[in-house]
Amino acid sequence: MGVDYYKILQVDRNAKEDDLKRAYRKLAMKWHPDKNPNNKKDAEAKFKQISEAYDVLSDPQKRAVYDQYGEEGLKGQVPPPSAYASTSDGGGPTMFRFNPRNPDDIFSEFFGFSSPFGGMGGMGDMGGPRSAGSSFSRGMFSDDIFASFRSATSEGSSGSVPRKAAAIERTLPCSLEDLYKGTTKKMKISRDVNDANGRPTTMEEILSIEIRPGWKKGTKITFPEKGNEQRGFIPSDLVFIVDEKPHSVFKRDGNDLVITQKISLVEALTGYTAQMTTLDGRSLAIPINSIISPTYEEVIKGEGMPIPKEPSKKGNLRIKFNIKFPTKLTSEQKTGIKRLLTSPGAST
Repeated sequence: MGVDYYKILQVDRNAKEDDLKRAYRKLAMKWHPDKNPNNKKDAEAKFKQISEAYDVLSDPQKRAVYDQYGEEGLKGQVPPPSAYASTSDGGGPTMFRFNPRNPDDIFSEFFGFSSPFGGMGGMGDMGGPRSAGSSFSRGMFSDDIFASFRSATSEGSSGSVPRKAAAIERTLPCSLEDLYKGTTKKMKISRDVNDANGRPTTMEEILSIEIRPGWKKGTKITFPEKGNEQRGFIPSDLVFIVDEKPHSVFKRDGNDLVITQKISLVEALTGYTAQMTTLDGRSLAIPINSIISPTYEEVIKGEGMPIPKEPSKKGNLRIKFNIKFPTKLTSEQKTGIKRLLTSPGAST
C-alpha cells in the first residue's frame, strides 16, 4: 500500500470525521515548521505527510480509492473504484488523479486563519508558496498562540472557525400580575438539529422561563444556541423580550403603580375612602381626609411594584382622581354652596 496514512495520523481504519480532525489538529500543531525552528527540515517533511494524510482520509472519494488501491491508486497507477470513475470523451474510464494540496492551505482552511505564523521559510518546496499577510511574526510564536488557535476551533468545526448566526428574538407578553408576583412560563419550541449521524432532524423542546418579580418591559432572557443547527455556523441564541400587557386598573410608572378613581365633587370636598384590589389579591381601603383637588395625588408607600434588585422592597402606589363636576346647579344650590364656602369657618 506504500504510505500508511492511518498510521501517520495515528488513527484506526474506522476513524470518523471527528477522529480525523482531532488527530490532525494535534499533530499539525506539534509538527508545524515554525514550532520546530531547530529541526525545521524534519518537521517540514512530517508536516507534509500529516497534511497529505488528512487531505486523503477526510475526503470520502480519495479515501475510498486509497482503501482499495492504496497510494498507487491515488496517484493514477490503477483505475479508481467504479463508483467514483469518470468517463473520458471516448466513453472509457479515465485514471483517478490525486494532486497533493499545499499543506499550508490545508492548515489555513482547517484553523480559519489565512496566515497565522509569519514566514514559513522552506515551505515553498512542499507544494507552493505560502500566503502572505501574517498576523504574527516569527519572534512572537509561542505555545500560548497555539493554545488560542486550539480553543478558537471547536471539536465539531468543519474546517474553519464557525460563525454564530444572528440571535432570534421573540416577544414574551406578560400580565402586570405576572410581573408583580413573578411566574414561570413554558414555551414549546421546534428547531432543526443534526442527529448522531449528522442527518438533519426536527426536535421539539419545552423551555422554562422564570419571570422574576419587578421585571420591566424590555427585559431579555437568553437561551444560548437554541436556534437551528446548520453546517458551518454555531446555532443562534434564542432571546425572549418581556412585553407588558395593558392592565384594566393599574398603570406602571417605573417601580410605581398608578390608579385613577372617579369621585364626585361632594366626595372630593367632604372626604373619600379609596377601595381597590391589589395585584396579589389583597383588598385595600384608604381613607382620604384631605380636600381632593384635580391635581391631588395620594401616595401609599411600599404598595408599588417589587424592585428587581431588592425584591423585598417595593415602589409606591399613587392614587389619582377624576372629579366629576355637576353639569348644572339650581339657584338654591348655588346660594347654599356660596353661603357654605363664604361662612366664617370656611377657608379659601
